[in-house]
Amino acid sequence: MVWHVVLMKAGTTVVTGAVGAAAYAAIRKAAAKVPAREATVAATALGLRGVRKAEESAERARLVVGDVVAEARERIGEEARPPAVTGHEHEHEH
Repeated sequence: MVWHVVLMKAGTTVVTGAVGAAAYAAIRKAAAKVPAREATVAATALGLRGVRKAEESAERARLVVGDVVAEARERIGEEARPPAVTGHEHEHEH
């Protein structure tokens, strides 16, 4: 009975190793066909898309937090601060 369990585990390990080796060989063969520069550009483009999506999510979260804080201040009777001023005065009228 013990040998049966050992053989099953060994068989599973051999199958997993064979599948891993086949996958590695397939990826290596595919990578050899694709030029390195094209793959690098594609990976960089994918990374840039991810960064832009993260920036959009962060901005959305910042705006939601700002709305929540403004509403909380309004509920306690505190006036919301005006938007930040850049600090330099214009000498002409608009």
